[in-house]
Amino acid sequence: MAAEPSTKALGTLIVFAREPTPGQVKTRLIPALGPEGAARLYRTLLGVAFEAAAGVPGVRRELWCAGAPPDGGVCSELAGRFRMTLCRQPAGDLGERMGGALAEALTRSERAVLIGSDCPEYSPAYLASAFAALDGEEVVLGPAADGGYVLIGLRRMAPELFAGIPWGTDSVLARTRAALRGLGRTWAELPTLRDLDRPEDLKDFPHLLDDDGAHYRD
Repeated sequence: MAAEPSTKALGTLIVFAREPTPGQVKTRLIPALGPEGAARLYRTLLGVAFEAAAGVPGVRRELWCAGAPPDGGVCSELAGRFRMTLCRQPAGDLGERMGGALAEALTRSERAVLIGSDCPEYSPAYLASAFAALDGEEVVLGPAADGGYVLIGLRRMAPELFAGIPWGTDSVLARTRAALRGLGRTWAELPTLRDLDRPEDLKDFPHLLDDDGAHYRD
C-alpha cells in the first residue's frame, strides 16, 4: 500500500477507478473503439484524474480501485506513482461503494471529496474549489452535462444520497438534489463538466483518441 506522508490535511480526495482491463472498462465505447481502444482511452482518462488530484495541495489522496489483481496491476502502480493510499472498493452497487468510501474517509478527515475517472475536464483548481465550497456548505456537487455528477463532497455522511439513485441515467443529479432537499441539507454546485461515456461523446474530445497512454509510460 502506497501512502503519502502524514500531514494535517484539508480533507480527503478520493479517486474512484477500475483496473483498466480490456473488455471491462468503458464498455459503452467498445462498439466504436474496440476493447483495447476503450481500455487505452480509459487509461488516458485516469491520467487526467490523477494529474488533477496530484495538483491539489494539502489533501490526503486515496485511490479506490475495483477489479485490481491481488498483487500489482495498474491501480497499484498509479497509487505508488502519485503517492496515494490504495484501497479496494467494497461490494455493492455504485452508490453503496461510493457511500462506503466517503463514510470511511470522513472518519479520518473533516471533509471528503470523491471524483470518478470518466471526466476529461478535471483540473487541480476545480478539485480545490470543491474543498473550498465545503467551508460554507455541507455538500458540494460537480454537475455533469449528461445529468449525473463528476464530483461529490461531504462534511457529514448522508447514506440517503446514495440509496435508490438510478446510477448511469440522466436523472442522477436531479434525484440527488431532491434527496438533499428532503434531508434539509445545504449544498453548493461547481461549474458543469462533461463526462466521456458514450460513442457520441467522442466527437467532443478528438485529441484524446490519439493518446497512446503516455501517462503510464516511463
